[in-house]
Amino acid sequence: MTVTRALPGRNASPRTARAINDRLALRLLQQEGPLTAGQLKELTGMSRPSVADLVERLQDSGLIEVVGEAGEARRGPNARVYGIVADRAYVAGLDIRIERIAVEIADLLGRTVARAELPVPDGADPARIVEDGLELLRGAVRGAGATALHTVAVGAPGLVDPGTGRLRASDALPAWHGHLVDEVRSRLAVPVLLENEVNLAAVAEQRVGAARHDDTFVLLWIGGGVGAAVVLDGRLRRGASGGAGEVGFLPRLGTPELPTATDCDNGYHGLVGSRALCVLAREHGVAFDGGDDADGAAAAVRAALAAGADGFLAELATRIAAGAAAICAVLDPGQIVLAGEVGRAGGAALAELVAERLGRISPLPTLVRASAVPGGAVLRGAVLTATDAAQDAVFAPAG
Repeated sequence: MTVTRALPGRNASPRTARAINDRLALRLLQQEGPLTAGQLKELTGMSRPSVADLVERLQDSGLIEVVGEAGEARRGPNARVYGIVADRAYVAGLDIRIERIAVEIADLLGRTVARAELPVPDGADPARIVEDGLELLRGAVRGAGATALHTVAVGAPGLVDPGTGRLRASDALPAWHGHLVDEVRSRLAVPVLLENEVNLAAVAEQRVGAARHDDTFVLLWIGGGVGAAVVLDGRLRRGASGGAGEVGFLPRLGTPELPTATDCDNGYHGLVGSRALCVLAREHGVAFDGGDDADGAAAAVRAALAAGADGFLAELATRIAAGAAAICAVLDPGQIVLAGEVGRAGGAALAELVAERLGRISPLPTLVRASAVPGGAVLRGAVLTATDAAQDAVFAPAG
């Protein structure tokens, strides 16, 4: 275990000092798992009487409980093992895409207790989608046995206006995305946090994936669309208008056509988006199931890896590296994480090819890694974001 000392300010009031120590103990219980009072004493550097008072306060607040004893040979108060009351609050993560809606319910420690998914067919009535999405969320809450939600975090494609916290209207995305978020906010009457889905994927990669514990990296999302999430010095950077990472609009070299403010088909998106990659795969004779969407592009990459379609894979890696080089020239992140349906399908093999191509065109040393988040990175990032917010609110016992 990493020893962490409680260090209230020299002039902190007794109440403030107690609150600081309580919060530290809760964080240790979250990170390390259930602990005895003796272990809390060792990790916090507090005196035995202070730890005893702390444990009593947190139990009275309903935040911790006895979850066992430390060894059969030991009995009494010092042997009790304390853990966080994880069902004190539940959170939800929502991943809203054009073709589906996914939801995950988790307890206060971020442990998944229920998941559900709803396909969105082409031409579906937008009002019906919103109602079905709300029922998907409610049904998942019921399935988890949760009486109520504390916080919801939503990931969706597009720009989130930093001033309003709402999705900006876009001709490229269905309007029901924003309507669903608005209805969740109004009908559930709980805090709802909205974030670009690629940014949430980066949160997950930093906490439990390929960039775990890294302070600086860029996540490059390649799927139906193309985007990036920028993490510098431990902070997710959204930009002045919330548009940091819109790399699909990067101009392509060697062509007179340019992207426009409303259409990135002539930009980097048109080079590595799912439609372009599926066309490229067919040109190289790669046989795969599916259309030109993100799932089809992922299927094409998996088929190419299985068949040893080196020509397609080399061109794919070169195209991805072109955008990665532009990112590196501006930000020098030292690490690129390939995510999205194509990044996950390509795995370590594609990451290695991209790293080799990138090393040819960029003088900056840059690691290239494949996404390593189990399951859906966007959904996991949403749950982590909601859990952090809920813990900030719940782990604030009265001093």
